[in-house]
Amino acid sequence: MRIVRWDTADTTALRGCQAVWGAALDIDDADGPRMTGQVLAAWLRQGFIGDPAEAWLIPGTVPGSVAGWYRLELPDLENRDRAELLIVVDPAARRHGLGQDLLRHAAQRVAAAGRSVLGGSVRDGSAGDAFAAAAGAKPGMGEVLRRLDLRTVPAGKLTGLRAEATAAATGYSLVRWTGPTPPEYLESLARVLNAFADAPHDEGYESEDWDGERVRERADAPHLAMGVRTYTIAAVHDASGELAAMTQLSVAPDHPEWGHQGLTAVTRQHRGHRLGLLVKTAMLGWLEETEPAIERIETGNASANAHMIAVNDLLGFEPDLPAFHTVELTVAEALA
Repeated sequence: MRIVRWDTADTTALRGCQAVWGAALDIDDADGPRMTGQVLAAWLRQGFIGDPAEAWLIPGTVPGSVAGWYRLELPDLENRDRAELLIVVDPAARRHGLGQDLLRHAAQRVAAAGRSVLGGSVRDGSAGDAFAAAAGAKPGMGEVLRRLDLRTVPAGKLTGLRAEATAAATGYSLVRWTGPTPPEYLESLARVLNAFADAPHDEGYESEDWDGERVRERADAPHLAMGVRTYTIAAVHDASGELAAMTQLSVAPDHPEWGHQGLTAVTRQHRGHRLGLLVKTAMLGWLEETEPAIERIETGNASANAHMIAVNDLLGFEPDLPAFHTVELTVAEALA
């Protein structure tokens, strides 16, 4: 089987990968958003937090087409014993061993990089779920996508929730920005991002250790490369001037009807003041001004993250089932 590395300048192959992924999502998530164009190209290269990545593909029988592909992410700061893998096969070409060929090829790349574990995520009951189980992958933590349809939110609901959160957040004020993080907030934002370390994770997973430079290079730069419009709102502890909470959301120019919820985090010492609800209701109010075309917002929550699920339930997010779960396979097993 001929497997070739995606040339980042090859827009024809990029469109082929996009078409195959779209066909697969038509089965697993027909109503969901799509990653296209500049966003997809930048994600294939460096993901959302700047970890090195590479993509390999099986050319199709029609010139310019793709029968299947995989994206391999090789974290270089934490979790350097593992790699994250996504395999996509054209539904019309399934059950011909292409997935196995891509998995074996990816495992060879991971072994050459000195790593021992392959990780990924699959939707419950999907073809990917069956493939992972057949390969011997162990299931891990569950995650549920949730979507908020802004067109159906009752009038006044978000205003009421924001007033409730504001009353509980005495001593805090809000700041907001678009695009890259202002220099004066880099270090303080990094400390908020580090608060995510105590969120639910699979066993053996190392949380990212953020500082101001990493925020600029590994959080801001990937969004710039994708060309998305990024919005950040943070809660400031008035007495200390430190950021206590944040939420971030992005909108892709070619799909302005979708908002993609990024991380929401509250530092441990400032929890219990409804800051998560405060920043998220403030974000929704801001989007009414800045993104008039937006209709729906998508977010993901680990099934064990009861606090953030409760906040999203209050806002009106509804689960998009079936759920997902992580999977893990040793490189040795993948090569066997």
